Amino acid sequence: MVLVWTVASAVFFVDLLIKTYLRSNFAFQSIPIIKGIFHITVVFNKGAAFGILRGKTTFLIYIGLIFILFFLFFMRKEKEKKLPFLISYGLILGGAFSNLCDRVFLGYVIDYIDLRIWPVFNLSDTCISVGIFILLLMQFRSSLRSKAQPKQ
Repeated sequence: MVLVWTVASAVFFVDLLIKTYLRSNFAFQSIPIIKGIFHITVVFNKGAAFGILRGKTTFLIYIGLIFILFFLFFMRKEKEKKLPFLISYGLILGGAFSNLCDRVFLGYVIDYIDLRIWPVFNLSDTCISVGIFILLLMQFRSSLRSKAQPKQ
């Protein structure tokens, strides 16, 4: 479990550093990295994904806390301790804690990755998505293996 908390801490602190720097220096600005494709656009999201539930900060804080507690419970019950599972748990927890702290201490989540074809998001959102994708992929592979084994 040390790996889970190491990955979670790394995600949390890297995202915190990026968000703090961008909020302090580039609030409400858009900086083209690859013009028309990839920009750093600093926005303050007072809602959830895609801006839904805008202004429902208290509700989103409780949902975030419930998710983290549920996920910690699920993680403890999980028997898989292979590297991809541990990394994915860390990615999801680090991202969830980072966005939750934004909501608790700022009242909004700082988003900054702008691909111009998708709503602006942040490193935490990416880590949560990648972590979930790894978990789903590992679950899918596990179910394929169990179906391929002959029944006794």
